[in-house]
Amino acid sequence: MLVKRIPQLLATVLAVSFLTFMLTSLLPGDPALQVVGENPTAEQIAAARAELGLDDPLPTRYLDWLGDAATGDLGRSLRTHQEVLDAITERLPVTLEVGLLAIVMGLIVAIPLATYTAHRSGGVADKSATTITFGLLSLPSFMLSLLLIYVFAVHLGWLPATGWNRLTDDPFENLRSAAMPSMSLAVAEIAAYTRILRTELIATLQQDFVLFAKSKGLATWRILFRHALRPSSLTLVTIVGLNVGALLGGALIVESIFALPGVGRLLVDSIYQRDLVMVQGIVLFIATSYVVVNFLVDVMYAVLDPRIRTSGRI
Repeated sequence: MLVKRIPQLLATVLAVSFLTFMLTSLLPGDPALQVVGENPTAEQIAAARAELGLDDPLPTRYLDWLGDAATGDLGRSLRTHQEVLDAITERLPVTLEVGLLAIVMGLIVAIPLATYTAHRSGGVADKSATTITFGLLSLPSFMLSLLLIYVFAVHLGWLPATGWNRLTDDPFENLRSAAMPSMSLAVAEIAAYTRILRTELIATLQQDFVLFAKSKGLATWRILFRHALRPSSLTLVTIVGLNVGALLGGALIVESIFALPGVGRLLVDSIYQRDLVMVQGIVLFIATSYVVVNFLVDVMYAVLDPRIRTSGRI
C-alpha cells in the first residue's frame, strides 16, 4: 500500500538532512566570519557565533535546525539575511519552468519517435535513431548550451543569450528566454526517453493481447497508441519522475551559463559565498521534492496499470 511507503520516504528525507547538515558543518572556516564582515574584533566574532548557535554541540545544532525546518523555517542567509524559504520560492518558478519545458519537449519528440522505431524495429529509421540517441546521451549539456548560444543568439540573433523575463511581465519574451536553456536539457531527455520507451514497446508488441488486436484487424496506429503505449509507459513514468526531482538541482550548470535566477544558480552562488545556511536549506528542499515526486510516481503506477494496485505492490 502507498501508506506504507510514507515512513520510508520520511526516513530518506531525515537521512539526507542529517548528511547535508553534518557535511556542511564540517567544512573548514567559520560561518560567523560571513556575518561580521571584514576586520572583525574577537567580541564581534564571539557574538556572531552565539547568535548562530555555533558554540552548541553538533547534534544539538542539528536537532534545532531540523525542528525549525519541520515548521517551514529553514533559517536566514548569512549573506543577505533573507529567509531561505523565501529565496527558494522566489527562484523556484524559473527552475520549474525550464525543467518542465525540457521534459515536455522530450516527451513530444520521444513518444512518436520511440513508437515509430519500435514498430519498424530493425529498419533503417530504427538503426539511425538508435545511433543518434546514443550520441546525444554522451553530449554534455554545457557543451550543447554553448553551441545553442552560438547558433541562435550570436549567429542568427533569434534568442537572447542570457537573462530572464518573467512570465507575468511578457509571456512571449519569457518563452524566448526559456527556449535555449530548456532545449539544452531536453536533448538528453529525448535520447533517454526514446531508448527506454522503444525497448519497452518492442517487448509489449510481442504480447498476446497485441497479437489478438492485430488479428481483429485494428488499425496500426490504434494498436500502437491505445493498446501498446500505456503498458509500456511504466518505466518512462519512473524516469520522468526522477528527472523532475533531478532537474531541480541538476540544472545548476545550465542556469549558470544562461544567467538564470533559478534555484540551481542560487545553490552555486551560495556555495561560492560559503552561505552554509542557504546551502543546507536548498539541499533539504530538493531532497524533499525528490521524495514527494517519487511518491507521486508510485501513485501513477496504479493509474497506468490497475494490476499493480490489485496485486498489492504499492
